[in-house]
Parts: sequence; structure tokens; C-alpha cells
Amino acid sequence: MYDVIIIGAGAAGLMCAIEAGKRGRSICVLERNQKIGEKIRVSGGGRCNFTNMVTEHEHYISENPHFCKSALARFTPDDFISMIKMHGISYHEKTLGQLFCDQSSGQIIAMLQKECDDAGVRVVLDCQISDVRKEDRFVITTNKGEFESDSMVIATGGLSIPKLGATDFGYRLARQFGLKITQMTPGLVPLTFSKEDVSFFSGLSGVSLEAIVSCNGQAFRENILFTHRGLSGPAILQISSYWNRGDTISINLSPDVDLLKFLTDKHQSGMELSTVLSEILPRRLAKQLCERYGWLKPLYHCSTKEITSIAAQLHDWKLEPIGTEGYSKAEVTCGGVDTNELSSKTMEARNVPGLFVIGEVMDVTGHLGGYNFQWAWASGFVAGQYV
Repeated sequence: MYDVIIIGAGAAGLMCAIEAGKRGRSICVLERNQKIGEKIRVSGGGRCNFTNMVTEHEHYISENPHFCKSALARFTPDDFISMIKMHGISYHEKTLGQLFCDQSSGQIIAMLQKECDDAGVRVVLDCQISDVRKEDRFVITTNKGEFESDSMVIATGGLSIPKLGATDFGYRLARQFGLKITQMTPGLVPLTFSKEDVSFFSGLSGVSLEAIVSCNGQAFRENILFTHRGLSGPAILQISSYWNRGDTISINLSPDVDLLKFLTDKHQSGMELSTVLSEILPRRLAKQLCERYGWLKPLYHCSTKEITSIAAQLHDWKLEPIGTEGYSKAEVTCGGVDTNELSSKTMEARNVPGLFVIGEVMDVTGHLGGYNFQWAWASGFVAGQYV
């Protein structure tokens, strides 16, 4: 028997356990994997992009975009940085405010484990839940026995990366207690394309360049990466969270150079168009674009109309993805437990006293770059004050 049972020993669940334990609550965390923090372990190439210095609510996607404001204001990136400094973990900043461990993500996991130990938190690993019900208290039946608690926290994460143990259990549990679930899709995921496009991309596999990718009123300027399956890279992952089937994406392949002026200035040169474009674009990309669109002639043979058209197409290269690489490659799950069902102050379900929902399982999805971890820390911290 415990005051609080938390289902899921990921970033949000462990933070909630630590904060609640500090308040003197008796805490038990149930985790189906054999280790805690499996997503933390693999994140950031093994160095864990644990937060972002410029975290604002605009960096999150939700049907209720204001829901995340309260928690993010009450537990900030500086608060988490103070925590890791206290544990002697060194870190560095990459592009766009992203913070990574200097050594490994294992340091973050070890920190959370130490904090849990200090707060008297019990963690039960390899714990398979077969039944959850609410009588006077929550009763959870597992392969490790039956657990009871006054409060229960769903911190199961999303559907992303099943090989790390992701399942739909949290959503099923939320539905069992009458909570609505918004439409869910893979987020921060590579996009896939038609056979014709894939044939084009496969010849460019490994080519990367900085570009602006736009869709549905959103735009991201970061690298794109051509693969033998389609398009990836940070800008593509970012826009994938806004893309819907049937949408076209637009890619500005030359965000810093006005191609119309550049090509006009070079018009009298005797060089092939692909050679001229390779001064701006990766050589393989310039060559294959010219082959694909029939731009196979010297630049001075191009009319002003043709040059205008070529420049416009490269600044607004339209492609229609046919899908994504799915949850197996997605970093996050867009959608989830409807935030209208929850208090933004406490993370407690409005109509189920004692039931809390935190982290990725709810309909709050961050951009790439540490934002999802910051949401996990913030939502876990907030719930930890009230469970």
C-alpha cells in the first residue's frame, strides 16, 4: 500500500516520484522494462538532449496550446540545470539552445536513480500490469503482486519506438477511466515518398544541406538529409509533426542566396547550369536536379523566363510525401490524452480524483531539441507537488 503509484519509470514518472517523495509521500514506480529511463538512454545519440535554453509554449503542439504554460513556468530549464550541476554533470550547448551531457545520458539516469533513492522511492522493474481498478483506492494487479494507492499517475510515454518498450497501455488506461484521447500520429519522424521520388533520393543518399522546410503555416530552418528511403534531418523531423497525409511540403534549397540574381549575374558564363548551381548546392544534388527537370544545357542558353522559373522552383521546391516511417522511427507521439480532461495546475484528471497524467502520453508534443524532455521534467515536477 502506497500513497502514490506511478506507472512508467521514464523522465516524467521519475521526476514526479522524486518530487512527491521529497514531500514525504510513500511512492512506488511500476516499470515494464528491466531498466529505468530507456528513452533517456538512447536520446541525443547517447548524450541526452535534456532541455533547451529557449523553452517557450510556442515550441509545443497541442489542441490546447495554452495548457503547457503553467508547468513550463513553474519548472524551467534553469531548474533542471541546477539539478544536474548539483550532481556534477557537465554539459554543453549545441545549436538553437540545445543542451547535451558532455559524457553520456547514463549520467542523467544515474542522477534520477540517486534522487529516487534519497527520496525513498521504490521502483519495481519487469512489472507487467494485468488489471487496474478504482475502489476506495486504486488497485493494480501485476506479475509482482497487487499494489494499492490513493493516487495513480499515468507516465507511460507514447507509442514511439516500440523496441524500447513503448505500448498503447497508457491510452487504454486513460480511456478506462473515461478520459478522451485526441488523434495520434508519429511525430519528429522521417517522411516517405513515391517510388519515383525515392529513386531520385536514393542517388543522393547521405547528401545534407541547410534549407527552410514549410508546411501548413510552419517553417523550420535546419539541415535536411537525403536517404535511400526519403527525407530526414532536423528540418524534416520538425515539419513532420505538422504534416498531414495529402499535404505538400515546400523546401527552400537556397535560403541565403537569391538564386534569380545569382543566375542572372552568371548568365553569360559558358558553364553548364548544373556546374553553376553546384556553387550553391551540393554537387550531386545540383546534377540530379538538372537531370530530373531537364535543365541540361549551358546557362547562357537559358532564357530570362527559364532562369526565373528555375530560381523560383529551387526556392520553393514542392514535394508530396506519401507517409512517414512510423512509430518505429518517430521520436515522439503527437496527440494523446486530451488536456481538456486535466488541470494545467496539477495534472490531475478533472473527473477522476487521484488520477494524474504526465509526459508524452498527453496531448503536448514538443519540437525537436530538448523540448520534450523539458515537458517531461515540468509536468512530472508539477504533479509531484499534488499527488
